[in-house]
Amino acid sequence: MNKKAIISIFVGTVVVIGGLVWLGQPSANIEANQANKNPAPDSLRVEETSFDFGTISMGNGKVSHVFKVKNAGLEPVTMSKLYTSCMCTSASITVGVKKFGPFGMPGHGAIPSIQAILEPDKEAEVEVIFDPAAHGPAGIGRIQRIITIENNAGSPMDLSFSALVTP
Repeated sequence: MNKKAIISIFVGTVVVIGGLVWLGQPSANIEANQANKNPAPDSLRVEETSFDFGTISMGNGKVSHVFKVKNAGLEPVTMSKLYTSCMCTSASITVGVKKFGPFGMPGHGAIPSIQAILEPDKEAEVEVIFDPAAHGPAGIGRIQRIITIENNAGSPMDLSFSALVTP
């Protein structure tokens, strides 16, 4: 084979491979349609992002509070994980009749993917349970804990609570 034939085969191969790569790319319309199916950023809303239990006694046991989370967007939102900032706190989420949890702090047990889907204009309830005795005598004083909801509608949502723990 001469040089001209080898160069022609090489150029033809490059053109064919380039054409296949170009044809394999999704069109702009397909990408735009897929983007429209994702929820709007930060379409999750809450009535309150923080709650204060006030003064609570370690001796009186656990306390709980329910945060209501609403999908204010036009597309379903998938809440993928729920976890807390401390082992003294657990959280569960209820969407419709289905309850996910309780979940705790990463590193103190598995935090599984929950894939809870919240439809537009629907609410979920996040129940938080705090055990003031979990840290023993070292847990007395002002505390603040965070509950995080990872979702596909933007940044993770943080809910928090505080309390003044007495013996």
